[in-house]
Amino acid sequence: MKKRTSFSTPGHRADIGDLTINRILPNRYADAVGPFVFLDHIVPRHQPAVMDSGTGAHPHRGIATLSYIIAGEDEHFDSAGNYARVYSGGIQWMKAGNGIIHDETLNVDSQAGTHHTHAFQFWINLPAKNKAEKPEYLAIQASEVPRKVLPDDGGWIKVIVGGYEDLHSAIPDYSTQFIYHIHLEARKGFTISIEENTEVAAFLPTKNAVVNGTEFEAGEFVEFDRDKGEITMENKLDGAIDVIVFGGAPYNELIVAEGPFVMNSRTEIADAYRDFYAGKYGKINYQKTSLT
Repeated sequence: MKKRTSFSTPGHRADIGDLTINRILPNRYADAVGPFVFLDHIVPRHQPAVMDSGTGAHPHRGIATLSYIIAGEDEHFDSAGNYARVYSGGIQWMKAGNGIIHDETLNVDSQAGTHHTHAFQFWINLPAKNKAEKPEYLAIQASEVPRKVLPDDGGWIKVIVGGYEDLHSAIPDYSTQFIYHIHLEARKGFTISIEENTEVAAFLPTKNAVVNGTEFEAGEFVEFDRDKGEITMENKLDGAIDVIVFGGAPYNELIVAEGPFVMNSRTEIADAYRDFYAGKYGKINYQKTSLT
């Protein structure tokens, strides 16, 4: 049985500095999909030179942030002393836990010699018991991302979070969760099965696709029902397309989000701000981290 579409929406603009961003989640229909409470699509752009396309230093608490870099070079600093660069196809994951300050800058890929940038940032809501844990960080390069070729040379699937068949991401799981990047060649299709009581959505970053018999436009976010069933993606175009499919188990604790913090009560939000202004999240030592 094919899963039914609950709704679709194109999101809204939420630019940061030089970055053109469509905020896909939350939207007027949904605050979360499984543990995912936030999704920004940093739209493809031609960037002629190195630019300061960054977020600036800012705090987080109660979530894990995940940046998936389709094209470009993402530089990360944080107040726990972590520093890394990931390149096209790579992933930056940071568990904010009980509080951290980080700074990310997206630029052209110095290894690829291209001038394109394109990325996603997800916020993954942590269970209450994990919100008080110490921060953690992972940098995963493209060669380390699990990938499988689809049948009939139909394209490929990458597992950014979670697992698919014998593929398993290195990103820690605190609940059932998955992000798949599905690449379909011209005139090809792919079907994925979703278990009962799983929240799941698909996003079409750059081109139209037919999903369970309905054509959706580039930039659309499509959410499905929670019944067990299949999602079939078809590429009717003469060139390749991409589909991001993500979701997981429903988050059953209270969600209270404000600014960069996602907690379980208003009191915890107040505590997050108080600790930040008291300096408990530390400071980024750019000189020290950039030399590691």
